Amino acid sequence: MAALTRVVARQRAEMDRLQELAATAAVRERAKGAVMARLGCSPDAAQEELQRRAKAARRTLLEECWLTLGSLTARTAAEPHPSATPPHEGPDEAHPAPDEADSSALARFARALVRVGTPQDLARCVLDRLAADADADAVMLYARLPTGGLELVGHAGIDETLALQWGRVPPLAGIAALETLSTHEARWLEDPAADQERYLLIGGASRWGSRAWLAVGTGEPAEVALGVLRRRTGPFPAAVRAHLQAVARLCAGPLHTFGVRREPAVGAAADAVQTVFDRLPVAAVLLTPVRGPSGAVEDFRIEAVAAGTSDAVGRAGRELRGLRFLECWPTAVDEPLWQGCLKALEGEEPYESEPFARQQSVAGVSELATYAARVARLGDGLVVSWVRHDPSDRQEQRLADVQRLGRLGWATWNLTTGEGNWSAQVYALLERDPAHGPVPLTRLPGFALPEDVPALARAVGELVHEGRPCDVPFRVAARDGVRHLRAVAEAVTDAEGTPVEAHGFLQDVSAQRSAELALLASERAMLTQQGALTAERTVAARLQDALLPLPKEPVRLAGLRVDIAYLPAQSGLNVGGDWFSAIQLPDGDALFVVGDVTGHGLDAVASMALLRFTAKGMVITGSSLTGALSRLNALLLHSRDPHGTATMVLARYSPAGRRLVWAQAGHPPPLLLRSGEARYLERPHGMLLGARDTPRYAEAECLLAPGDRLVLYTDGLVERPGESIDLGLERLARAAAAPHPDGPVPLERLLGALPGPEGRDDVCVLDIQVPLDAAD
Repeated sequence: MAALTRVVARQRAEMDRLQELAATAAVRERAKGAVMARLGCSPDAAQEELQRRAKAARRTLLEECWLTLGSLTARTAAEPHPSATPPHEGPDEAHPAPDEADSSALARFARALVRVGTPQDLARCVLDRLAADADADAVMLYARLPTGGLELVGHAGIDETLALQWGRVPPLAGIAALETLSTHEARWLEDPAADQERYLLIGGASRWGSRAWLAVGTGEPAEVALGVLRRRTGPFPAAVRAHLQAVARLCAGPLHTFGVRREPAVGAAADAVQTVFDRLPVAAVLLTPVRGPSGAVEDFRIEAVAAGTSDAVGRAGRELRGLRFLECWPTAVDEPLWQGCLKALEGEEPYESEPFARQQSVAGVSELATYAARVARLGDGLVVSWVRHDPSDRQEQRLADVQRLGRLGWATWNLTTGEGNWSAQVYALLERDPAHGPVPLTRLPGFALPEDVPALARAVGELVHEGRPCDVPFRVAARDGVRHLRAVAEAVTDAEGTPVEAHGFLQDVSAQRSAELALLASERAMLTQQGALTAERTVAARLQDALLPLPKEPVRLAGLRVDIAYLPAQSGLNVGGDWFSAIQLPDGDALFVVGDVTGHGLDAVASMALLRFTAKGMVITGSSLTGALSRLNALLLHSRDPHGTATMVLARYSPAGRRLVWAQAGHPPPLLLRSGEARYLERPHGMLLGARDTPRYAEAECLLAPGDRLVLYTDGLVERPGESIDLGLERLARAAAAPHPDGPVPLERLLGALPGPEGRDDVCVLDIQVPLDAAD
């Protein structure tokens, strides 16, 4: 499609180029004819004369041709000798030769004029060129009326309301355009305040800051005035004035060619009609007549077009706006439709054609289609609509496309004679040669795999004998493997209820069946994986319950009250790596341990058990806290998970003197609450376990006082996803120090601010309280 589109684009560009060449050649030939008529010379001599004049005036040949055509009405019967230079050719004081840049702009303007066909087109073309060359914002073309007034025959850059208000101007004094036509001298209105005292300004004094009115052509008196309106104030530079005068002289040629008849007033409604056309499902266009100098309709201009409309070369929709009717459908001039358009334009009755055939280009492919057309008048224009009548072979092609794309085919069987009728797609699905014809319905199970024959035969038997509808899947052996088909059929019975005919369809559901089997296999794999995961979690939970039993009441150790809380990340499954230990040592001291092993599941539980029991054993046997941490680090490095790490806090409390000695390995510091204030103990040096071979650990000491409260915890209590741990530590300190009517804040309140299980890690907390009556 991309390659075809490029080919069509090149063809359209070539067609536009050829049309421009043809139009340019027509202008040159008309100019040659004018010179031949004046000078009585041959075509070659006329061509040489035009070239000589263009060279002498430093103009292009096309510019010279337009100027020659524009001067036809100004010529007298007495023509000069071929060697003489007409008054308007060559440099002189009235029309100085433009500079090179201006010549280039005029040359481009002359080329653009070959595509102009009406005064309205001319106004648009002039504004397109002068918007950049002269900073113009609007253009108006006025033609002199026989009564002495003016008629607006073309405009661009002004709204329709202003155009209607100034469509006709009576022969009044103070009209700059009238003065220009009478004196054949340009009027430069460059001071609105002063100009409005002398002239009646179109649109008021504030709308346009400067205006220029120039006579179109070289004759006297001139018949058309060109108005150039600018929003900016200030004088027109000399170069701009010369350029505008040259443009006005060039405009005389096209106006002499197609006349100055005003276009029908349909343009104001064209946009509204286009909005309606955009929603129409049929092909339709809005046309305005293009008349020649005699007033006869030579063509129609397309003002609005429905989206489904396409011309003979494949252009469609809004691409056709502004083009001519015969340019899009050149053969229509020899068809009844053209005469129907002319009759509908002159009368009030719409025209409706008989069906007719037309060659149509769709997506670059030419096809013959049948249409019926209707033409109705709308104001000064016409609305032409076409309704396409699709032939039966086109309908059959569409049905075949539906069957092919849907991978299905229809079939009918005469149950009395056994004869059948299949579509081509049924033969393709069953891989049967169409030359062999269809098989009776009772022989259809013979195509199925042996495993599916009983079910298909039973369904066919119930359809043939009882008239019961069937919808049964079956498989057939195909060249590309096993194919899954679906047979759907129903019976037609006679007056006595006996099945006499069956019709239905076969559909290839291999892709759907493959997707269902893949989904089923995926579901089974998910169920298996989910069962294994559930079993692992159950084993891990039971193992953790056995290794880390949670006391139901507060624990009393060395004169301290210890509350213990453990909250797993996943409710009901205690399979995390957080753990604690709170025991009485043989010498009467108390040992408190809180740790966190990375990961979850059986591996985390195994590492937790290893560290928990080893730590207790080392301290009981007399190892220091730092020594225990060093050995635990070596143990974790040489465990079965070399990449596993853990954090830990070890604290030993001596009731004599209430002395607490503690060490840590990459763990958050304990929180101390004293006299209603909360602060974190300064952490001694210590790296997390399993990070390196030779870590350094240190101890810190803290003397507790009666009423003190010490909270040991894992990071799940203070960490939240996407949040700094410092914010979590501040939140915990504020919650612990908050006043409570019953004394210290309960442990449940500290845990109440935690996020839900899906947004946090495991949490383990030891809440150690020194009684107020604790002895020294």
